[in-house]
This record gives sequence, structure tokens and C-alpha cells, in this order.
Amino acid sequence: MGRGKIMIKRIDNTTSRQVTFSKRRSGLLKKARELSILCDAVVGLIVFSCTGRLYEFSNASMKAIIDRYVMSKEEHHPLQNPNSQLKFRQLMGEDLSGLSIKDLQLNENQLELSLNSVRKTKGQMVRNENVELYKKINLARQENMELRKKLYEGNGLHDATNVANTSRLPYAFAISKAQEDTYLELSKPTEKPTAMKMATPTLGSIYVYDELCSE
Repeated sequence: MGRGKIMIKRIDNTTSRQVTFSKRRSGLLKKARELSILCDAVVGLIVFSCTGRLYEFSNASMKAIIDRYVMSKEEHHPLQNPNSQLKFRQLMGEDLSGLSIKDLQLNENQLELSLNSVRKTKGQMVRNENVELYKKINLARQENMELRKKLYEGNGLHDATNVANTSRLPYAFAISKAQEDTYLELSKPTEKPTAMKMATPTLGSIYVYDELCSE
């Protein structure tokens, strides 16, 4: 049978309270150690018992952890301090009537430094975005070239297959016709050989021709 649920409230009995504190403290320190190891977290644990005794655990310098905590607290909640609120309003251009020329110059210099930092960060972000955009454009261009190449190769094979299958005779005839036309254009017509050229008869040769025919 499992243990019953314990009501979370102050234990009145001093002895029971000390025993419970000892057990829970050991479990808490164990969990803090496991958290720092498993999750690579910076853990700082401080416990004071009801008698004022200190128990602590940290996987780094406790002072460094506390300083980091204080700085983080101020960064995330800068306006909780009244002086910080006034400084913020003055940087925003409010409540400037009580400031001297030197204070105004200091505020102006701080604003210029902040503005330069903002512009620098913005410019770096724009450059990074442009680099990523150029990479995407080049990648899309390469993919487009590959697709066009595959498309052209596919069309070339398809055309060659069509010519081989459906245009064999006309293609051969066209080549022969083209060769014949080229031959006729480049070669001069030759005269047919004759057994004997007929000379133009003259008056003195009629008798000789008759004599030859009679023989």
C-alpha cells in the first residue's frame, strides 16, 4: 500500500521538523546536482535552516552566480528603481527642466552611442539577411539550371527516337536528294559521245560523201 499524501504545512513537532528538513535537504541538493550535470545548467542553491545553519550547492563560483543574478535582475527590470525611471524618462526627452547643460550633453552622448549601437546591430542583421538571400537565390538558380538541363536532355532523346522510328525513309531520301542537287550544281553537264561528228557540208565535199556511201 502506497504512502498517503502529506499535507504541505508547517510541522509543529520540532524533532519531526528537523528529520523532514534533513531528508528533504538531501533530496534537494541531489536534484540540483543532477540538474547541473544532465542539463549543463548553472545552478546555485542556498538554504538556511530554521536554526540559521547554511547549506549550499553550486557547480560554479557562488559569488559569480549571485553577481550574474543581480545583473540579470537589473537588465530585466530596469524601471523598478525610481532613479532608473527618472533616467529613462530623461533619455526619452521628458523631465529635462532640472538638468544642466553638462547633464544634457551627457544624455545626448549616451543617446548617440545607443543610436550607433542600434544602427550597427541593424546593419549587421541586414547584411546577414542579404547573405542568406543571395545563397537562396544561387541555390534556386542552380536548381533551375539542373532542371533545364534535364529537360533539354529528355527532349533530345525523344526527338532522336522519333526520327529513328518514324522518319527513316524520308530522311534517307532527303539526304540522297540533297546530294544529287549538290552534284548537279557543282558538276557541269557532259556531252554524250557520238560515233562521228557531222561537219557542215560544203559544195566540194558532196561528191566524196556520195562515193563513200556507194562503197
